[in-house]
Amino acid sequence: MELKYSQQIAGTLNLTLKQISSIYELHTEGSTIPFIARYRKEATGNLDEVVIGNVIDQIKYFNELEKRKETVLKTIEEAGKLTPELKKRIEDCINATELEDIYLPYKPKRKTKASVAIEKGLEPLAALLYTQGPANPEEEAAKYINEQVKDTADAMQGARDIMAEWIAENEQARNLVRKLFTEEATVAARVLTTKKDEADAQKYRDYFEFKEPLSQSPSHRILAIRRGEKEGFLIMTINIEKETAHAELKRVLLKAPGSAAKQVELAIEDAYNRLLQPSIETEFRMASKTKADEEAIRVFAENLRQLLLASPLGQKRIMAIDPGFRTGCKVVCLDEHGTFLKYVTIFPHAPQNDWNGAVQTIKELVARYDIEAIGYGNGTASKETEQLARGIDFGKPVSVFMVNESGASIYSASEVAREEFPDEDVTVRGAISIGRRLLDPLSELVKIDAKSIGVGQYQHDVNQNRLKESLDQVVESCVNYVGVDVNTASKHLLTYVSGLSSTVAKNIVEYRTKNGGFKSREELRKVSMLGPKAFEQCAGFLRIPNAENPLDNSAVHPESYHVVEAMAAKANSTVPELIKNPEVRKQIKAREFVTEKIGQFTIEDILKELEKPGRDPRSPIEEFRFAEGVSTMEDLKPGMKVPGIVTNITNFGAFVDVGVKQDGLVHISHLSNRYISDPNEAVKLGQKVMATVLEVDTARKRIALSLKDGQGSQEVRKSERPKDSKPGASKPQPMNPFQAKLMELKKNFKD
Repeated sequence: MELKYSQQIAGTLNLTLKQISSIYELHTEGSTIPFIARYRKEATGNLDEVVIGNVIDQIKYFNELEKRKETVLKTIEEAGKLTPELKKRIEDCINATELEDIYLPYKPKRKTKASVAIEKGLEPLAALLYTQGPANPEEEAAKYINEQVKDTADAMQGARDIMAEWIAENEQARNLVRKLFTEEATVAARVLTTKKDEADAQKYRDYFEFKEPLSQSPSHRILAIRRGEKEGFLIMTINIEKETAHAELKRVLLKAPGSAAKQVELAIEDAYNRLLQPSIETEFRMASKTKADEEAIRVFAENLRQLLLASPLGQKRIMAIDPGFRTGCKVVCLDEHGTFLKYVTIFPHAPQNDWNGAVQTIKELVARYDIEAIGYGNGTASKETEQLARGIDFGKPVSVFMVNESGASIYSASEVAREEFPDEDVTVRGAISIGRRLLDPLSELVKIDAKSIGVGQYQHDVNQNRLKESLDQVVESCVNYVGVDVNTASKHLLTYVSGLSSTVAKNIVEYRTKNGGFKSREELRKVSMLGPKAFEQCAGFLRIPNAENPLDNSAVHPESYHVVEAMAAKANSTVPELIKNPEVRKQIKAREFVTEKIGQFTIEDILKELEKPGRDPRSPIEEFRFAEGVSTMEDLKPGMKVPGIVTNITNFGAFVDVGVKQDGLVHISHLSNRYISDPNEAVKLGQKVMATVLEVDTARKRIALSLKDGQGSQEVRKSERPKDSKPGASKPQPMNPFQAKLMELKKNFKD
């Protein structure tokens, strides 16, 4: 990567050249984002994963720009039109839109009106008229009448066609129109008359006659209109006033009054109407789509992060119930490691209504398998199943938890599930997944395609490659943030550990199966295909409980073990004593252990980790109960206060499950007593809240809720967020290259 790009990235992201260079080198060497953020803080200046990811995205962007330059240079050179000045301008270009503008006049084209006119020999006439000199257009045009040009009108039209193409390819003209679009463009939508009365079109009725400034249109609205257009119900346009564009172009391009200038004026209008406007509208459609995609992906990614980092129950023997009416409730029992023990089906609800039989079966299973907690899915019949579980006297404490079952059916029919439980059908696998989500949400959810978890907005409408890339980064970030027990983790979970491929993850599982588990991190080196680089990347994130060296069950990287040993020696202690005894740790002065290779950031991280080595950073799980006597929408009344759980967060608010089979919406204006620009400032996924009912529309199945006036949740405390997570728009984030299109346009205007 050339230095000029480093400077560009540093300026865009407000970082130093050293930070950019360090991240580039580490990434090129094969270091992952979690590893760089956690174990190379001195190199990056303690940058978090989000900023490091933005730097890497920018690097990818400029690498693609460099490849595009090679194509452009080769094409122009083959056409024999590459001058030294043009070559230098292309090589110095750092803006993709500017590059395409430079390339446009030389770009191979299919047959156009201008190319036809040029073939007729009318280019000299167009060039003469374009100078807007004193020449008489009619007299000059008469000189070009021949077999191909029938009269002066034909000649003049051909000249205007050529001039229109020149204008449309003129950088100044294109940037002027872009500036107008940036400042004045409106996005409009209207319904197709033939589709207006169709039932499926009604979900888009807010956009049947719609218009607003593009700059003020939020991402979810852009995506909704585009979906309506894709489904054939709406027509979407992004445009400016034609007369304004004509006037501005004429102001810049017309030089003097006269007959020739009149022909240029007509060419300007044609250039805008036929060529410029459609081209720039396409650019802005793409730019608005890219911006909307990135915002939707950001929302999905933040929701996914919160869901993956949901509180785990931990090692408890549990019963999981997948609720149902006609087909019954599927019940499984799992041991504290999630091992499948027993499956039965009970029919407590309509139409069978075998309540007593279900109670007896559950009591017997709880006693036989020493069940400590019950988890039930939040789908159909969940409220009724909760009442069943809570109404049983087990003679001992048995906690009851609701489990978000989104995507469980996807898992149960997947190849992963068939591999894990080849002898069980999909209903059993689904219930097992619900139970394992209660034990450890992260370990179970990584087995499911993140898009199927259902915590985003318009996830099927955004760029799917970019969505997958972003969500995979979130999963990787969460897995490495929590850490992984190498002796119990599935190969699917291990795949997301820094530095491990699916093949190496599989080899780890095979090794521990054959050798009875890992005794130390050093033993990882014996795994087939796990080389020195992979060991460096993964070792700090893998945990080995009860290892001889207690540091093997901590986030301290093996490369820093000697530092801890030096600390222990300095305090006349041992490493285990250093971990157990806070008084011994108080003797340690961080600055005494700072070296050229290990800086202050690393030493401070080590000392923090020694306080609670291997501690799960996720919050403890809490029981939750819906309001008694509230099971349908009809039970809700305006003004009523009801407990709920946040199930989804969007740009415009948060959805809350209050136990009536239909989530209610808390609009962003009702999430907090103060103004907020991002719902994540006020709530987090899975949060327990107390909501006030504002409105109930049973016909449209809509519930409006409020968390204002102290009736709902308090704002999310910083301590409740994972260290490396980002609350999104609540804190401005550096621009990434996939949002760069509009930024590119604006930069052109400054010039």
